[in-house]
Amino acid sequence: MVERPKRIRTRTKKSAAGRARLVRHAALALATLAGLSGPATAYDLPSLNLGFSSFLDGAPPAGPGWYPTQYLQVYSAGRLTDNRGRSLGLPRQDISVFASLTQLLYISPVKIGSGALGFDIIIPAIISSSADDGLGGAALKAQQGIGDLLIGPFIQFDPIMGEKGPLFFGRIEAQMILPTGRYDAAAAVNPGSNFFSFNPNVAGTLFLTPDWTVSVRLHYLWNASNDRPNVGFGPAVLSTQAGQALHANFASEVSVTKELKLGVNGYWLQQITDTLANGVAVPGRRERVFALGPGALWALKKENFFFFNAYQEFGAENRPEGQRYVMRWVGHFN
Repeated sequence: MVERPKRIRTRTKKSAAGRARLVRHAALALATLAGLSGPATAYDLPSLNLGFSSFLDGAPPAGPGWYPTQYLQVYSAGRLTDNRGRSLGLPRQDISVFASLTQLLYISPVKIGSGALGFDIIIPAIISSSADDGLGGAALKAQQGIGDLLIGPFIQFDPIMGEKGPLFFGRIEAQMILPTGRYDAAAAVNPGSNFFSFNPNVAGTLFLTPDWTVSVRLHYLWNASNDRPNVGFGPAVLSTQAGQALHANFASEVSVTKELKLGVNGYWLQQITDTLANGVAVPGRRERVFALGPGALWALKKENFFFFNAYQEFGAENRPEGQRYVMRWVGHFN
């Protein structure tokens, strides 16, 4: 008569302990789920350009001048992965984010050799977000608000021309991510990262024929320290530094009509160094993901361009794995 309650209490304690370990595991994995790159990008790394640039990336659509651009992105994931690509053991792993990016890009008449100087500014924002862990929010918490400001001076090189038109366009940019966005150390989905990042890139578009192009943008990422790390690291961790990474966008499209182009697009991310906690490397947290999908570009006259790109993620490690849909309008005026 006495032993049965004891066994029941023991199982209850084990169940509570297991649930607590699950929450700690999920919180540790979800260090800073952010808003730009996928809203969210993921556990340690800041929000990045994953899939936002695609067709004709190395070439300005209409020459020098001002390019206001508006992005809308829908991202959803039903799977959060560990360092072996396995799902975390949460009852639910549903994350959804609706994000906006407002960009202003300028290509000036000032030139250095064969390149025109320019700059771009991007203000991201998470309009709405939700995270369902199946535990009443014990492990996952989502935030909305303005994200980290991105600024980048660049050089847009003159095109290499052939007999039938351009053969190659190229650009190099020294992009920086400034920690100006909203950040909560207890949240899994954050608009901001709370640390500075240097994210330079090179972009190029190769014309295989006048109506068929291939574009690639390759980024390198370096991150500064975060003096308010996610609570999942524990109270003894006073600072963290996300590892370095490489990531790329790639796309190929063909002209269906003069105004419409259709193609395929994708992105890739690989963290190449370990995250640091209190200056010590934390193994097993490197992030990786691939994505592929269809896309379209509609040119409305010469000053308005509409892009739609869809992506299905796969091969994720230490990241969410889901679907991303990006809609983009690009204008132009002198």
